[in-house]
Amino acid sequence: MAFSHESFRITISALCVISLAIIHILSGKLRFLKTTQRRYWLSFGSGVSVAYVFVHILPELSKAQVTLQGSLDIGLAFLEHHVYLVALLGLAVFYGLERFAKKSRQRSQKMGKGDVTSLDVFWIHIASFAVYNALIGYLLVHREESGINSLLFFSFAMALHFVVNDNGLREHHKEIYDRIGRWLLAAAIIVGWVIGSGTEIHQAAVAVLFAFLAGGIVLNVLKEELPEEQESRFWAFALGAIAYATLLLAL
Repeated sequence: MAFSHESFRITISALCVISLAIIHILSGKLRFLKTTQRRYWLSFGSGVSVAYVFVHILPELSKAQVTLQGSLDIGLAFLEHHVYLVALLGLAVFYGLERFAKKSRQRSQKMGKGDVTSLDVFWIHIASFAVYNALIGYLLVHREESGINSLLFFSFAMALHFVVNDNGLREHHKEIYDRIGRWLLAAAIIVGWVIGSGTEIHQAAVAVLFAFLAGGIVLNVLKEELPEEQESRFWAFALGAIAYATLLLAL
């Protein structure tokens, strides 16, 4: 019976990872993102992603802090101050990547090459997001909270998050993202899931990975929502955040 349950869990997670990979491949072709309501949908997706971080991931990290502290040796004692330091690191890393891409676009414009990043920046950006996606694929198998419901909530939030990320990456890299980038990011999710299916790591390590992911999600959402030129929609963002937070708290 236990084997049957495990097989069912793996099958569902495989379907989820395939769905997330397809989101990356097809997000640029989604019709509702080509209408005048595009920013409403993106803001709604951002709200859902942030709600998942603050209502689900961060409370789990608070519980995991006890596990992390008990697992650290003296050399890593600084992490005892909080697993949230790792979340801060995730936020800082992706903030740096965003600034790196924007500076590259500005240099390209000054040189008359158009509003697009240089090729080396494209590869650095895509490599970083490939690791990010592989981490998400890995966490489809290993999460702080196991169970099918947790898997489905995580997958749904990440699906909308990928739509938002794709929008930002396509804005930075233009044609080369559709030609190469989206395929690499889709493959990275599957690679992460395969690694997760074949390995087992300590619960404290899972907490650290989730913390880094949480910081990355918060930055990648806010960079799409806060700048004036993005024309974000506050009420759509708030609706997504409130609706998904309510759903997570109710179930």
